[in-house]
Amino acid sequence: MKSSLSFVWTAAFFLALFSQCVSGKDCVCELKNLVRPFPVEKLDSIRTAANQCVKSMNAAELLEVDVLMLGLQRRLEQLEKSVSVLEKEDDGDLYGAVSLRIIELELAEVLELMGKLQKTINSHKQLSESTATKVKNMTEGMQELEAFDLSHVVSKQRENQRIKRDLAECQHELQATPQPPAPRPRRCPQGQFVNVTGPRTYALTQYGTSYYYGAWGKDPKPAPGKEDMYWLVALTSSNAFANYVRHYSSLSTILVGVGPVDTVISSSNPTTNTIIGPNVVQYGNALYYSCYNSPSVCRFNISTRSISNTPLPQNSGFNNKFPFGYLDTTYIYTDLDFATDESGVWVVYTAPDNFGNVILSEVKEGSPPSLGRTWRTSLHKRTATNTFMVCGVLYATRFLDKQTEEIFYSFDTETREERYDLKIHIKKMQTNIQSLNYNPRDRMLYAYSDSYIVSYDAVFQ
Repeated sequence: MKSSLSFVWTAAFFLALFSQCVSGKDCVCELKNLVRPFPVEKLDSIRTAANQCVKSMNAAELLEVDVLMLGLQRRLEQLEKSVSVLEKEDDGDLYGAVSLRIIELELAEVLELMGKLQKTINSHKQLSESTATKVKNMTEGMQELEAFDLSHVVSKQRENQRIKRDLAECQHELQATPQPPAPRPRRCPQGQFVNVTGPRTYALTQYGTSYYYGAWGKDPKPAPGKEDMYWLVALTSSNAFANYVRHYSSLSTILVGVGPVDTVISSSNPTTNTIIGPNVVQYGNALYYSCYNSPSVCRFNISTRSISNTPLPQNSGFNNKFPFGYLDTTYIYTDLDFATDESGVWVVYTAPDNFGNVILSEVKEGSPPSLGRTWRTSLHKRTATNTFMVCGVLYATRFLDKQTEEIFYSFDTETREERYDLKIHIKKMQTNIQSLNYNPRDRMLYAYSDSYIVSYDAVFQ
C-alpha cells in the first residue's frame, strides 16, 4: 500500500491527468507533462561542437611549431659558422664575395623560416582562443542540461567515479613495494656489509696445533712488491706472548709452510716491546699490537725494525682486566683489539670510567703513532668475543655454540647509531675464534681459530 501511494504521488509530480466521459461508456484521458521537455537539439549541438574541437587540434599541427623552431635553430648555427669563416678568410676579393653570397642565401632561409613560424604561432593563438571560447560555452550548456537530471544520475555517476579512482589509488599504495630508505653518505663504495660466507681458507700453519692463539692476514696498505704477502703472528709463549712476525710470499706458501721469513721484534719473551695478546694487525708495512705490560699502542716498522708507541687514556684496561669472552671462558690478554678498514687502523679498549663498555679510537700513522677521534659505546666488552671494522663501522661478535659465531652488534662512527640485532652468522671450523680482522683490499675476514687459519668472504649489498 505504501509503495503504491509513493508511485501515485511521484506520477502526479510529473503528470497532470484529466479525464472526461464520452458517449456514456467511453472515457477519454488527456495527459499533460508538467516538466519541461528535454532539449535534445542542444545536446546534439554540444556533441557536434566537441567533435569539431577534437578534429581541429591534431598532433601534427601541435608539432609544427617544434619542427620550425628546430629548423630555425640549426639555420642560425650554420649562419654563425659562415660568418666566422668570412671573418677568418675574407681577402677582400673572390673568396670574400663567395662567402658573403652564401651568408645572404642562408639569411634569406632564416627570414623565411621566421615568417612561417610567426604565421603558425598566430594561427595557433587564434585556435587556442577559439577553442577556449567553445569549451566555455560547452561547459555552460552541459551545466544547464544537468538541471534536467532530477534523479541526480549524473552527479551520482561523477561521485562514483571519484570514489572508484580514490579506491584504485589506495589499493595501488597498499600493493606497492615500499622503497628502501635512501642510504646515508658512507665511506663504503662497495655498499653496506650484510653477510659472511665461507670459509674460503681453512688450514693448520706449519706450527701445527702447538699454538692456539695468534693472528694472520694481508696488509691492506702493502709496500710495493708485497701485495701478495701474508703475515702470521703465533703467540709462542704461554698462549700470551710473541717476539717475532712471520711472512709468506703467497697464500700457497703459508698453507704448506714453505719459505717463511721471520722478523724479530724483541730478543725474548716476555720483555719490553713483546707482543701480548692475539689481536694484532699489519698496516702500511708496520705491525700494530698491545705493548707488553702497558696500556699502550705499539707500532713495529718492519722495514727499519724500529718500535714506537703511544699510551692509551689514563686507567685504560690491560693485563686481563677487560678481556673478550663468553659465559664459559675468556680470551686472555685481549684487553686491546686492533682493526683495519678502508680508512686505516683502529684500537678497541675500555676503562672503568666507561663502566667496561667498549671505547673506539682511531690510530694515526706515524712514529710514534697517535690517537685520533674517540667514541664511547654502550657495548660491554666482556659480552663480545671479537670486534672488527668495515667502512668506519665497528662490528662485534659473540659465541653462540661450537659451530656458530654471531655478528650481533654495530656502531656507526658517522651517525653514532648502535644496533644489537644484526644476527649475521659465521660458520666456525673450530670452537673458538681468537682473532678476527677485515681486509678492505680483498674484502675478506681473517680469523685465527684454535691453531687454524681461516678466511671468509665479506658480502656487501
